[in-house]
Amino acid sequence: MSIQKPSHTFTKIHLKPLRTNSLYILFSLSFTVFINTFGFAQGDLPKDGTSISPIEDKQTLVTKQKDSSTVDVNVKELLGPKTETDSTITDSIKPKPLLSSTISYKATDYMSYKQKEGKMYLYNEAQILYEDMDISAGVIILDYNNDLVYAKGIKDTLGEYTQKPVFKQGENVIEPDSIVFNTQTRKGLIYNSVTEQQQGRLITETTKRVNDSVYYLRNSKFTTSDNVEDPEYYFLIRKGKLVPNKKVITGLTNLFIYDVPTPIGLPFAFFPLSKKRTSGIIFPSFGEDGNRGYFLQNGGYYFPISDHVDLAILGDYYTNGSYGLRLENKYAKRYKYNGNLGFRYENLITSERGFPDYAKTTIYNLRWSHSQDAKASPNSRFAASVNLGSSNYYTQSINQLNLPNTQNNTLSSSVSYSKTFQGEPQANINLAATHSQNTQTESINMTLPTFQGSLSRIFPFAGKDGTKKGVIQNINFQYSVRAENRIVTTDSLFFKKEMFNDAKVGAQHTIPISTNFKIFDHFSVTASTNFQETWAIKTIEKNYDFDNEEMVTREVNGFDAFRTYNFSTSIGTTLYGIFNFNKDKKLQAIRHVIRPSLSYNINPSFDNYYDEFEVIDANGTTKSEYTRFENSIFGTPNKTFSSSVGIAVSNNFEAKIKDSDSTKLEPKKIKLLNNLNFSTSYNVAGDSLKWSPLRISGGTQLLDNKMNINFGANLDPYALNSNNKKINTFNINNGGSLFRLTSANLTMSYSLSSKSGNTKNDEDAVDDRLLSGGRADDLFGVSQDFANQQLNQRDEDKEEREPDEFYNNKIPWSLRFAYAVNYANSTRQNEISSHSLMFSGDIELTPKWSIGGSSSYDFKNKGFGLTQLRFERDLLSWRMNFSWVPFGTYNSWNFFIGIKSSILKDLKYEQRRKPDESL
Repeated sequence: MSIQKPSHTFTKIHLKPLRTNSLYILFSLSFTVFINTFGFAQGDLPKDGTSISPIEDKQTLVTKQKDSSTVDVNVKELLGPKTETDSTITDSIKPKPLLSSTISYKATDYMSYKQKEGKMYLYNEAQILYEDMDISAGVIILDYNNDLVYAKGIKDTLGEYTQKPVFKQGENVIEPDSIVFNTQTRKGLIYNSVTEQQQGRLITETTKRVNDSVYYLRNSKFTTSDNVEDPEYYFLIRKGKLVPNKKVITGLTNLFIYDVPTPIGLPFAFFPLSKKRTSGIIFPSFGEDGNRGYFLQNGGYYFPISDHVDLAILGDYYTNGSYGLRLENKYAKRYKYNGNLGFRYENLITSERGFPDYAKTTIYNLRWSHSQDAKASPNSRFAASVNLGSSNYYTQSINQLNLPNTQNNTLSSSVSYSKTFQGEPQANINLAATHSQNTQTESINMTLPTFQGSLSRIFPFAGKDGTKKGVIQNINFQYSVRAENRIVTTDSLFFKKEMFNDAKVGAQHTIPISTNFKIFDHFSVTASTNFQETWAIKTIEKNYDFDNEEMVTREVNGFDAFRTYNFSTSIGTTLYGIFNFNKDKKLQAIRHVIRPSLSYNINPSFDNYYDEFEVIDANGTTKSEYTRFENSIFGTPNKTFSSSVGIAVSNNFEAKIKDSDSTKLEPKKIKLLNNLNFSTSYNVAGDSLKWSPLRISGGTQLLDNKMNINFGANLDPYALNSNNKKINTFNINNGGSLFRLTSANLTMSYSLSSKSGNTKNDEDAVDDRLLSGGRADDLFGVSQDFANQQLNQRDEDKEEREPDEFYNNKIPWSLRFAYAVNYANSTRQNEISSHSLMFSGDIELTPKWSIGGSSSYDFKNKGFGLTQLRFERDLLSWRMNFSWVPFGTYNSWNFFIGIKSSILKDLKYEQRRKPDESL
């Protein structure tokens, strides 16, 4: 690109500003300009025989900085030499090539062209547009003779340097104090510029633009701070090269904190700025473990496999030979699915070989989460939530990721696929594999797989218009089938061939038939019968070995089935009661809703599925009964005939109170008790103990629905004998009370904060705890891997605090607790079986300082559970965390300080003390 002299483009520059209706004036002025231009060109011609000596270009640019200092720059030296030629060659008769594109410019105050200087001056809110370049500034000067553009700011009436240049080209935006740009070579000099590159900022004293993709830097500051005027930290780049949106390559650079140099420096550095994910090393954390020596943790490599899939390989190493491996994979496809897959393996060595306490343990954990977007396939769905592995993985793992998961008692998994076949009736199928693992007993229950199929309700006698009235038209039936391959094993046999030896396979078909109708307009009646057929491929056969005097059980392979059915009916209604009070009082009314119901159930006896065999005992020969379906996964046929009546009452209490807001005329409704339920049953066909225990349960919410309370109790009407066995005598007839309290439970949870919806839980951290079988809240503590947490850090909008003359009462805080107590007295033990309180909280002392903690106390065993204290300091672009477990099995501390931005996440310092496991 080049800018032509106005002598060759006089129609473009002169005709537009001198447009007039007077053709005579226009002709005269144009003729005068033409004569003047021609005269200048001829006057510059040398005499015959005179050679032209080269003219040394020493033109300089003088720009005013914000601090009123003057910068003199030799333009020819920095932008490259401009070859001088004989003026006869570049005479006006032979014009320069035309511009490759139209150049546009404007200014608010004036645009002045000085022909002798060959310069155009634009003042106040000046702007030049050429191709993809946009330069805005207070003052812009176009030097046509040298193909240069100068841009700088102006001083306002207060002497402030304003309207600084803004250079835009594509997505690159540079805001310097002044600019020199060559339109022909497309090179430029930029002074005191600030440019944004991804999450980083470059504050550069002098920048030389070579082309669209290369900039050379001198005395540049690279930082992620938002404060450009006074960044809290930066890397001083004395000489460097910038490739926009790709990288910054520097020579000697070192870290400055508030303009104070630190010894942290490198002879050269590389800062990636790519918008796309790129492969790279993940720097580890280091420290010392009491039993395993020095270690490196969570170091590895990151692979962005594609736009939809990535993979991180991380590892731990300890100087005593212990090591760990982690594979973390995430995948997502918009409007289709998303998920993550993780595998963790640790080979732990305790003590040294040859010592008596030497031990070697291998633990592992596999986690997989997959969810499908509802829009991907409305009629089918695939989902997975897997968490399986060694039962002692979380308790023995030495990676700081797993602290909150050490309190988990169960691991569970589910992988399922479901599909719906539209039509009438609608059909549904579901195929699933499930897993449940108790980390205390190390027992494992699995179904590989479970198949479920069902048909929607069918009303065979409904009206043609779809209406259903009365007993007949409301008759409906369904069909469902469930088939399982159930495996019960232990942790030591998991994924070994022995775990399949005792697998049980079976299927159950269910056809419920029901109807409902109303009587006396207020009573709703439901009647139903249920037919079930259970299949088994293995049964048993029992007999008595008279020679060895023992019972022998033999498995019989082959298909077999049993069929059962039952009948039930119920009637219920709803009663409303309102107790009104004085409207001038705070409490205006109480509303009571009662839902009583009476049910009747018949379960026939299917003793035809039971067989007898003779057994010789101390009293002689006796007969013993058994059913060949004892090992069925769906239970055995009912042998005892039962005919029972069930009684249930459900209650709900609400109150109307006067609203504290005087502008509201209607009273405010609050719930006193969400539910209060009573239920029991009476077995008409029973020969003893006909009444079942009375079950009481209820729940409510208090304190503006921030506290949830649930309770329950079992009351048995029968007494106990001297051996603590239940007898067919009412407790009141045995000298006791009407009911005997056999068990009770109470749970409460409370969440309170200084403002509604305040929470500091990171979403990814919550998902990690849930996938590991833990709680969504932080009552079990939080992960101590602060380096990993900063990757998912999101800046949260904090409430602005108005300074107060004396004090500031806006201190954000939050409090959470969970309380649980269980009472047992079924055999006169009269004891509190469990009694514990868990609590956690956070308080933001200042906008930058916050502290928090979580703990629990066992009132029965009189001791504290896992206790964690947390301190966090927001250092603007940095973050400092300190976590401390002061006592217990996991007593340790962890200190971390690092940069928040992901592009410099590896700049961190971490120190920790692991628990001394030898004690």
